[in-house]
Amino acid sequence: MPQWGIETKTRASRAFLSVAAIVVAAGIAAPLFLSRSTIQDLFFILTMLVLAQCWNLLAGYAGLVSVGQQAFVGFGAYAMFACVSLAGFDPLIAIVLGGVAATLLSLPLGFFVFRLQGAYFAIGTWVVAEVVRLLLAQWRALGGGTGTSLPNTATRDMWAARLVADLLGVRSAQALDILTYWLALLLACLTMGFIYWLLRTRQGLGLAAIRDNQEAARSVGVDAASLKWAVYVSVAFVTGVCGALIYVQKARISPDAAFSVIDWTAYVIFIVVIGGIGTLEGPIVGVIVFFLLQNTLADYGSWYLLVLGLIGIGVMLFAPRGLWGLFTDRTGIQFFPVRRRLVKRQEDASTDALQGGRDG
Repeated sequence: MPQWGIETKTRASRAFLSVAAIVVAAGIAAPLFLSRSTIQDLFFILTMLVLAQCWNLLAGYAGLVSVGQQAFVGFGAYAMFACVSLAGFDPLIAIVLGGVAATLLSLPLGFFVFRLQGAYFAIGTWVVAEVVRLLLAQWRALGGGTGTSLPNTATRDMWAARLVADLLGVRSAQALDILTYWLALLLACLTMGFIYWLLRTRQGLGLAAIRDNQEAARSVGVDAASLKWAVYVSVAFVTGVCGALIYVQKARISPDAAFSVIDWTAYVIFIVVIGGIGTLEGPIVGVIVFFLLQNTLADYGSWYLLVLGLIGIGVMLFAPRGLWGLFTDRTGIQFFPVRRRLVKRQEDASTDALQGGRDG
């Protein structure tokens, strides 16, 4: 009898995997032939992609619509500054510690915000982010409300930056840009790989069930509370690492910048919404569109934000599933498929055909 199995991969996803490997390889080699300004642009794209994928996992799969992700960006960045400026840690170690600090922050914050539902949850995350900002603005050792800069020796004496400078024959400032770009590329790949792996596990099925109907998910044995906690804490860690990495590259921090709701949450939501919420491909499309719009319209002042808002409204009205959702609906192509399909095993089909020929 024929044997059947469950598959998620498609022909398009297999082809995309090869293309993605080539793109990542080209990305690693990019500093050899691209200018410093282009590398900085790519760093911006990659870090925004990481933040967008994290918010997409929260809202698009776990149903946690947060407008307070800047809390983890800023707290991770400030933890990194404290480790480097006050404790003398190497910035690379401090980046990871920034993620750990954001994870620890998410635990008490989670006990508060998880008592809220829907719009109250969204507003609650914003409120706690503002509270964290106001508290850190009182930390005079790190500049208080005006902020501070990383010591010049901290970034110049990084062993990894010196290695990049010697390897490529560039100055220390450019070596730092290249190093942080490579770290952003690594973080983006690891984040997307982790999310894709998670969505293909039993926990991923549970997240999809929670997003569609939480009460129904609970009725079939899904532990909604534990899954939401796991996603919230995981996203806090990655967001904190990303925030620390961003501010290693910037080398200066202030409370208003590190906890900016526009830079680290509003833009991220815009990216996910126009790209396609609930898909891994959506934030990739969204961040590219956002970057192109930003470069094209940034010189128009307040009109830039107005155009972004109009585009966001237009996409939500005419393509509720985003640009990638519109493309998928018309073509059926998915590069990161997570839906399970019942298929007949190829080897079994070949065996059946061979057996049929013998019987004939």
